[in-house]
Amino acid sequence: MYDIKWIVANPDAFDQGLAKRGVEALSQSLIELDETRRRAMTEAQSIQTERNNFAKQIGILKSKGEDASDLIEHVSKSKQLQAEAEQKAEAAELQLLTALAEIPNLPYEDVPVGVDENGNVVIRKIGTPKDFQFDAKQHFEIGESLGMMDFDRASKLATSRFVVLKGALARMERALAAFMLDIHTSVNGYVEINPPALVNDKTLFGTGQLPKFADDLFKTEDGLWLIPTAEVPLTSMVSGDILDSSSLPKRYTAMTWCFRSEAGSAGRDTRGMIRQHQFSKVEMVSITKPEDSDAELERMTACAEDILKRLGLPFQTIILCSGDMGFGARKTYDIEVWLPGQQKYREISSCSTCGDFQARRMKTRMREPGAKSTEFVHTLNGSGLAVGRTLIAVLENYQMADGRIEVPEALRSYMGGLEIIEPFQDN
Repeated sequence: MYDIKWIVANPDAFDQGLAKRGVEALSQSLIELDETRRRAMTEAQSIQTERNNFAKQIGILKSKGEDASDLIEHVSKSKQLQAEAEQKAEAAELQLLTALAEIPNLPYEDVPVGVDENGNVVIRKIGTPKDFQFDAKQHFEIGESLGMMDFDRASKLATSRFVVLKGALARMERALAAFMLDIHTSVNGYVEINPPALVNDKTLFGTGQLPKFADDLFKTEDGLWLIPTAEVPLTSMVSGDILDSSSLPKRYTAMTWCFRSEAGSAGRDTRGMIRQHQFSKVEMVSITKPEDSDAELERMTACAEDILKRLGLPFQTIILCSGDMGFGARKTYDIEVWLPGQQKYREISSCSTCGDFQARRMKTRMREPGAKSTEFVHTLNGSGLAVGRTLIAVLENYQMADGRIEVPEALRSYMGGLEIIEPFQDN
């Protein structure tokens, strides 16, 4: 969300930022809407002032016993004119706010300019992909051969893009989430939250999912929405608040189910668990002072990378180009884990700083001790990590020639000491 005053004062910078996103110049149309709104408001206020003056004159005439009918008629007509001017101002303001709500955030100066994922830049690679002495399988081949990953059963229960996990794989997904939460809370200083999985319109608007991405979400009949990510409720924990600057940063983490319709993804990753309607994810959210958000983004990204290091999974970290960033982000690092079954790196975490973009939508501010004025906070969010995709990465990177799976050492205490996952025996 933008401050129209800033756009009026900086139209070229605004349009240049949008151009990096591949969005056409919008400053002139927004400024014209704002001018229409201002003129209508000025007209309404002028009519109100005039009517107040006439009211005084009417009182004076009546006190003298003189005829005030002409003034009374004029006042009556002015009420209608004022109402029309106010309606015009309200319509222009609604049109302006609607337009502003659908404009993506402006990228930071150090974000590479690009059209799509081809413009992303690798900034580091950690770990060396294992040289298997056999043909590495993809996760769904491994899971199905173990008898622990059932897509057909899930389709009967729901529809496509769901999965039923059994036995050790179900436990491993739970173990991964617990492992991630333990690291983020005991090592990285995040406070664990168990938030609602259903939220209202205001909450989704505040974090930027509405109105633009309604088609990507699931909505209930009573008007609530299933969360697409825990970023939504975690960031909205401070919605509408004026925070004491000494309480910042606030760092929250949560493991939740996430729900996405995957609108527009037909034909993409149709097999397996890469792209599903329901998946689990551990999320990190930070609320910071404006001057601290750049450092916080680096810290958050390092926290996500640390999970992969502890699991012994090779990965690369990239900075997204301007055309590939999410709607609310000003800068984003994606972390991509190596999947030997696909022979490629795939996204497993995305860490973004939103500047004050979400804070303006949520009306969340901070105040320095003793200060009268307030300023908007900065918000950040990142996956720490996508649990299902981490399960995929473990299966593919720890697969053995005979189809069994070695359990990463970091997870064994969460798996009851289990070291090797054997095929499932259904009694």
